[in-house]
Amino acid sequence: MPNAILSTIAIAASSLLFVTSVSSETLPSVVNQTAVVNTTDVSVFVSPNIPDALELAGELVPIDGFGVRESLDKELIVNTYRHSSTILYLKKSSRWFPVIEKILKEEGVPNDFKYLAVIESGLSQVVSPAGASGFWQFMKKTAPEYGLEVSASVDERYDVEKSTRAACQYLKESYIRFGSWSLAAASYNMGPYGVEKRLDEQSVDNYWDLHLNSETGRYVYRMLAIKEVMSSPVKYGFHISSENLYLPHEVRELAVSENISNLNDFALENGSNLKELKALNPWLRKGYLTVKPGKTYFISLPKIVTE
Repeated sequence: MPNAILSTIAIAASSLLFVTSVSSETLPSVVNQTAVVNTTDVSVFVSPNIPDALELAGELVPIDGFGVRESLDKELIVNTYRHSSTILYLKKSSRWFPVIEKILKEEGVPNDFKYLAVIESGLSQVVSPAGASGFWQFMKKTAPEYGLEVSASVDERYDVEKSTRAACQYLKESYIRFGSWSLAAASYNMGPYGVEKRLDEQSVDNYWDLHLNSETGRYVYRMLAIKEVMSSPVKYGFHISSENLYLPHEVRELAVSENISNLNDFALENGSNLKELKALNPWLRKGYLTVKPGKTYFISLPKIVTE
């Protein structure tokens, strides 16, 4: 292949082969560096192609803008070859995307923002080193500003439905402020003040032309890459049969407006157990529930199957 670079990594049963073929005009220092091994049962890894056109939340991505193609390429490679993580994203999306998509639609936020939850938490109830928690990674101080209760026995950052609505509120406020969903996404990582400050300092008006710290500079590209891979998994080598997907839980909801002194007893009395109760209600942080006056909580338990 004249005047081109082809890099192929091959893993053989007993050895690792790195085969590089380059043009003598482009990289003379590494010309003809080729190792020869037995290539029986070889797995070949290739760089994914960048789509000719991409959009995020209805906004066209300037693929040919300075650094855009390369930045997206890096994130596509990372997420194509993070096999275990990407497989789990795909499996969990079958359970959680229907919940998130419904709320995004109701709140008037583009459907693409379901991928923001993936890059924030991997659709898991995680806690960051800084203390951000849940699918949408709200900080303890910020959560109440968006209607989420954080108390001794309740932390609604771990309630997928309520935290999704809170994230929608944040994103809509940012969109009103910037008039751009890509900048709204960036502000979810950096904060609206940080984005606005850099827009003013650099006299630009869009995410793609901003010089940002490495984390926020990657952020929207990660969201784009995750969207691309999860929208077309087979194209990127991910084959997951329907029976291996994580399906939505079938639940019943119990309205609770009084304190519960022992959640284990409550679960047993209602035909369940503490393991199921805690798995379905991760927002219940203790072994009890203290109910604020006038408030009603809805506790999910497995649906009772009748013959």
